[in-house]
Amino acid sequence: MLNVGDPAPDFTLQNDAGEEVTLSSLRGTPVILYWYPRDDTPGCTTEACGIRDAWGEFQRAGAVVFGASADSVKSHATFKAKYDLPFSLLADPEHQVAEQYGVWGEQTVMGNTFMGVSRVTYLIDENGVIKQVWPKVEPEGHADEILAALKQ
Repeated sequence: MLNVGDPAPDFTLQNDAGEEVTLSSLRGTPVILYWYPRDDTPGCTTEACGIRDAWGEFQRAGAVVFGASADSVKSHATFKAKYDLPFSLLADPEHQVAEQYGVWGEQTVMGNTFMGVSRVTYLIDENGVIKQVWPKVEPEGHADEILAALKQ
């Protein structure tokens, strides 16, 4: 996992509309990159809808928000439409960027072990440096934690 003060690894991924998003093109703007395990699952839906419900505050803070997982562009498009999410979801099906960010690894859920994405959020500052890391996100109330950090 990356730490506060580390440069955020640059990447280009497709969003839910199939458009390419490159992190370095967003310099000058704070970026929230939240990694989540899977589209349309209970915790991931709670987290995404929490950000959606506070969207006006994220806009006032001037932050760009991206959700990212190993799901496909098509899966992201369906998830975004179902919950009317106002931010882009980034597809990393080969988990190359997830590995760079230290969020890809062995997961255990209900006794089953598999490889997947951990629920981790990064606040990347205007210069492309990691400003804050939430390594074990609780989906409920996470939007408020991010907003508090943006206001600091």
